[in-house]
Amino acid sequence: MARTYHPEFMQELKQRNNIVDVVSGYVSLDRKGDNFWACCPFHHEKTPSFSVNQTDQFYHCFGCGVSGDVVKFVQNMENVDFPDAVKILAGRVGMKLPDEDFSDERTVALKKKRDAVLKILKDTARFYWDNLNGGNADAHIAYILERKMTSSTVKKFGIGASLDFQSLPQYLLDKGYSRQDILDSGVCSEHKGRLIDFEAGRLIYPIINAFGDVVAFGGRLMEKKPDFAKYKNTRETIVFNKRKTLYNVNLLKKLRKEQTISSVIMTEGYMDVISLYQAGFKNVVASMGTSLTQEQARLVKRYANLCYISYDGDSAGQHAAIRGLEIMQSEGVNVKVVPLPEGLDPDDVCKKFGAEGYQDCLDKAKPLVDFKITVAAREHDPKKPDERNAYIAEVLKIIRDVETESAKEPLLRQLGRDTDISYEALKRDLEGLPFVAPKQEISYFDQKDNADAVMKASRFILAAALFSKRYTLEFPLEILPFENQIHLDLLDYICDKRDMGEKPIPSEVFNIFDEDEPEINAILQLGDGSLEGEEGEKYFNDSVKKLKRYQTEQEIKELLRTCSETRDTEIRRQLTYRIQELTKALKN
Repeated sequence: MARTYHPEFMQELKQRNNIVDVVSGYVSLDRKGDNFWACCPFHHEKTPSFSVNQTDQFYHCFGCGVSGDVVKFVQNMENVDFPDAVKILAGRVGMKLPDEDFSDERTVALKKKRDAVLKILKDTARFYWDNLNGGNADAHIAYILERKMTSSTVKKFGIGASLDFQSLPQYLLDKGYSRQDILDSGVCSEHKGRLIDFEAGRLIYPIINAFGDVVAFGGRLMEKKPDFAKYKNTRETIVFNKRKTLYNVNLLKKLRKEQTISSVIMTEGYMDVISLYQAGFKNVVASMGTSLTQEQARLVKRYANLCYISYDGDSAGQHAAIRGLEIMQSEGVNVKVVPLPEGLDPDDVCKKFGAEGYQDCLDKAKPLVDFKITVAAREHDPKKPDERNAYIAEVLKIIRDVETESAKEPLLRQLGRDTDISYEALKRDLEGLPFVAPKQEISYFDQKDNADAVMKASRFILAAALFSKRYTLEFPLEILPFENQIHLDLLDYICDKRDMGEKPIPSEVFNIFDEDEPEINAILQLGDGSLEGEEGEKYFNDSVKKLKRYQTEQEIKELLRTCSETRDTEIRRQLTYRIQELTKALKN
C-alpha cells in the first residue's frame, strides 16, 4: 500500500475510526471472547469465519484468507482506492484531510493522472449537456420525446448530446488539457492522427460512481450507420472498470440516505433504469449491458439483501437472468427473477402498461428454481409429445441441484402433473441421474498453505512476537535463522519497534506488505488464540528448537559437502570435528 498521508494523520484516523464500529456499519457482528465475528462480506459462506480483532484493529477471514486494517476494509467494501478510502473515513469522524505527502513518484503521477481524467470527464459531461440544450440537437430531442423522458428525468440523469466528431476534442484542448490526458480519459480516440469524439453523433448517458464522479459515458447512435454500434460505452480507464460499476448507483446511494431500501432492481440497460426510475421505481440499477459480475453483486449487497433480476423477456435475457441469480446467490443475496412478457424489456413494459403493469410483474417474481423451470417450459413445451421428454430431462437436472429432499418432492409432483408421468417414475429417473457435486467452499489455507514444519514454526514465532506475547518479550529473535524474505522484513519491523521501546502494532503490517500477501495472512491467522497461555509458550519454545535444529542440519549438510570436495587433510580433520560437534548438539 503506498502511503499518501503523514503517519501521524493516519494514526489519528485509525484511532478515531474503531474498526469494529466501521465494520458493523456493513455487516452484523457477534462478539465471541475478545473478537467479533460475522459471515465474510468478501465471499459467500454460511458459517461465520470473518474475525475482527478490536484490540489490534485488523480483520481476518479464516475462510478466504483476506486480512487488512480499517482503511483496507473500506477500500474493499466500497471498491475505491486508498485515497478515497481515507476520504470516507475522515468524513465519517469529521477530520480534515491534510495535504498529501506524495513521496512516491509513482503515487504522485497516478494521483495527478486520476485527477486530470476526472476533470476531463466532468467537463465533457457539461459539454454534452450544453449541446443538448443549445438548440442544435433536434434528433436527440426527438428521440428523448419519443422515449417519453421528462425534462426533470433528463436533468436528473445528466443526459447530453454529441453532435459531431471534432467539437469535443477541440473544446478540451482549448481548456488546456493535454492530448494524452484526453485520450486516457476515454472520451476521445485517434483517427489518422487526429482526436475524435469517441461517442460522436450519439445521445449521451453519463456513468456516475457512488461518489458522484462521472467516470465514463454510454452513447446511443442517432442515425443508422452500418459500421457503427448502436450502443457503446467509453473504454475502461484509470477511473472506470465496468465489472465494478453499476449504472445509477449514485442515485441509489442517495436514496438509501433518504430511506430504508428493502430491495434493488437489476436491469440490463440505461433506458430500463431511466424508465423504471421515472415510473417511481427508484431502487433500480443496470449492469452496464454486460453479464452480471461478482463485483457488481457485492456492490448490490451493500444496499439491500434482496435483488430482483429484471432482464429482457426474450430467451437471451432469461438465460442472463439465471446466470445473474446464481452469481447473486453465490454472494449471499436473496434473489428473484421478474418474469416479463415475451420480447419485452422493462422499458417496454413501463411504456405499454405503466407503473402498475411493471409492479404486477414485480409481484410475480420467482425464485431461481421456479424461474429455471419456467424457462425450460418456454423452450420445450411439455404439452407437445415430441418436446415432453426434453422438458422432463431438463427439469430433472434442475431438481437434482436443489439442496434438500423435502424441497425436491413438491417439484417432482408438479412435474408429474405437468407431464402426466407418475411421481414414482420421475423419482427413479431423478435417482438415475449422474451426481454432480456442489461447489464447496475451500479454505484459503487448504489451497495455499503447503509450508513444511520449519515454515510453520517461523510463522508461529513471528506471530507471537508481533502480538507481543509475554514469553517473547525478552527473546532475541535476531539470532533465529529466518530465510523467507517476508519473514525477514517482518522481523526487521518487530526489532525496530523493540529498539524504540515500543510494541509492534499488528495493523501496521498493512502499511508494509500487500494485503493479499499469503505469508502475512498466514501469520495473522495465528493471532486468534493459538498463541495464548502455557500451550502457546510451549509451542513457541518447540518452534525455536525446530528452527535451531534446521539451522544445525543445514550447517552439517554444507560442511559435509565442503569436506567431500577438499583434499587438504588438515581441513578435512577440522571439518570432521565440527560435524561431530554439531551432530552431538543435534541429538541433544
